[in-house]
Amino acid sequence: MADAHPYRPVDRVDRTQRTLGSRQLAAMLPDPSGTRPAYRHLARAISALILDGRIALHVKLPAERELATALHTSRATVTAVYDLLRESGYAHSRQGSGTWTALPDGRAPSGITRLLGPQDTAIDLARAAPGLPEQTLTEALARIAPQLAEHVHTPGYHPYGLPELRAAVAERFTRRGLATVPEQILVTSGAQHALTLVLGLLCRPGDRVMAENPSYPNALDAMRRGRLRTVSVPVTDTGWDIEITESTLRQVVPQLAYLIPDFHNPTGCLMPEGERVRVLHAAQRSGTWLVIDETLADLALDVPAPPPFATHATPDRTGQVITIGSMSKTHWGGLRIGWLRAPARLVTELAGQRVATDMGGSVLDQLLALTLLTQAADLLPPRLEQLRRRRTALAAALTEHLPQWTWRLPPGGLSLWVDLGEPIASALAERALDYGVRIEGGTHFATDPGLFEQRLRIPYTVPPDTLHEAVQRMATALADGLPHPPTTRQQPHWVA
Repeated sequence: MADAHPYRPVDRVDRTQRTLGSRQLAAMLPDPSGTRPAYRHLARAISALILDGRIALHVKLPAERELATALHTSRATVTAVYDLLRESGYAHSRQGSGTWTALPDGRAPSGITRLLGPQDTAIDLARAAPGLPEQTLTEALARIAPQLAEHVHTPGYHPYGLPELRAAVAERFTRRGLATVPEQILVTSGAQHALTLVLGLLCRPGDRVMAENPSYPNALDAMRRGRLRTVSVPVTDTGWDIEITESTLRQVVPQLAYLIPDFHNPTGCLMPEGERVRVLHAAQRSGTWLVIDETLADLALDVPAPPPFATHATPDRTGQVITIGSMSKTHWGGLRIGWLRAPARLVTELAGQRVATDMGGSVLDQLLALTLLTQAADLLPPRLEQLRRRRTALAAALTEHLPQWTWRLPPGGLSLWVDLGEPIASALAERALDYGVRIEGGTHFATDPGLFEQRLRIPYTVPPDTLHEAVQRMATALADGLPHPPTTRQQPHWVA
């Protein structure tokens, strides 16, 4: 029986040390000999890492002497760095216990600002999420009004999710080739909520989790905040290195692996069927839980939509695979409706954990999601055709205005993973704001700091004219000149 698959009970005691090692911090920082004054440059780099979540809040920074040794600089320089961090609110000191990271008043982590709309008239290319047509929303709201009226006479709490929606999601899995019953479905407030619940139940601080490199930034942030030890496996323009993936599962034996095999975010790659089978077998041998992110699976532009990953598992091993999905990429992120498919016993435990945070999702949103799912056969084809047109428009604009950049046209998904040819992504993203374009550099998608500085993820979720204007503005920003990128330290790259 799939539901009988064992999993290790989670010890809630946090055994991780809340101290950042000097070598670990030094590896994340630029070479202090590359700029003057060095202390200001280092303080700015540390504050950026705190905002980006790569250095957690309330963590003890290394002793001044240790960090100075690791950076090959003077202790006076590090003292000045820490003084500046304290003055700017990014650190505070405790008498006799060192210097600890903090968040200044009025500043928000980049995980929050990334989700906020751009200021003024900036074109937003930081969020790969489509909008919902007004008429579709209006008609759906009118359709659910009578159902909502019936629900207002009930308490309205559904920790597992609205029964009708659970049944619809289960039927969707079954229709795609993976037999599923409603008891195997937990409705969540988006796929990110589903992942956070799974990490909280199946992992404890210090556990190893496997993730692709690059990967979805918010998923990586959830792992960092859970104080999990991330081990990465590469995804290139041509896809996964399955030998490294198998070796990582065999040698590291991670507690959990998070994968995006369907039109991978950000590369757009689609994992072949044979490689899925190999990953499943390797995870079975290591006893690793597989968390499969299917949020982009329906956005197949040039190929048939892939079946669920777990369909490639033997019937007795599907219980080792947790599948998460969402309506954010196919419909609208504002719905905040996602789900996970797992063994029924695990769903019950996850629902119990979920009650501690929100007790259940909005009935209104779930009814709206239900009616949109039932219309998927009519709503999805126009959305896919719209994305094809926008993808073509983005590719044409890049060819016209930035022919030196290269990319691979993905068979599905929402964005291009563009190679700039030189490590200027962060500088370009910062300068592009002055030209009215908000975009994320490739480092935000990296499991390790300093990687993918030559990459941009460019979504094609806005109209063709807007895409053309955005590319033209970025070309102008690039032509007007960027600040010289700082010299960074050589980063150690983990290879299985």
